[in-house]
Amino acid sequence: MSYSSMAEIKSIRVVLVDDQLLFRAGIRTLIDNGNGITVVGDAGSRGEALALVQSKQPDVILSDLELRGESGLEYIPDLIAAAEKAKVLILTDTKDQDLHRKAVHLGAKGLVFKDTSVEVLTKAIEKVYAGEVWLDRSMTAVLLDELSRKNDARKLNPEEIKIATLTNREREVINSVGEGLKNKQIGERLFISDVTVRHHLTSIFGKLGVSDRLELVIYAYRHGLVPIPH
Repeated sequence: MSYSSMAEIKSIRVVLVDDQLLFRAGIRTLIDNGNGITVVGDAGSRGEALALVQSKQPDVILSDLELRGESGLEYIPDLIAAAEKAKVLILTDTKDQDLHRKAVHLGAKGLVFKDTSVEVLTKAIEKVYAGEVWLDRSMTAVLLDELSRKNDARKLNPEEIKIATLTNREREVINSVGEGLKNKQIGERLFISDVTVRHHLTSIFGKLGVSDRLELVIYAYRHGLVPIPH
């Protein structure tokens, strides 16, 4: 089913939130044309917006990021909570990608610039209503990169994360312990004092979650930090 057919079956109910009265009136005139989108109310402040959204339970909330000196970011979760089925679409003139990213993380499903065409705005409303997201290419790239980084972090084994915190010197100490060397012998090999060897071992025990040399040797064999003796 096309978006136009869907719109004919059920009009998309929209609430406008912007602190400029004339701007709201202009947007209402442009998009509320009987072709599938109906503006059921508009508000100019945070308090008005929350009351209106709770009362009207719209399908889409079209909101600016700033309202009379208040950050629109802060109340995105409140709007969503006031109308759980509503999708928030940001309509803004700011090019700050950090604000755009934060808005998406807080629950906004899309973002449209105020200098866009009516056709693009209408399509964005329809897409967001249909459960899709509406972002420009640069923002999509930023969010995909963040998602990729998070997924890569999740793929790391917890033990790999612990091991990654070891310094090169600590790895040398672990290798020496795996060979059966005592603290004095390790110190002589690495040209460090017994006290320094003990400090390294304390740090290693804490990082790897082991309590003594025996547990360290078993851990090191199990995770390939030292070769298993034949």
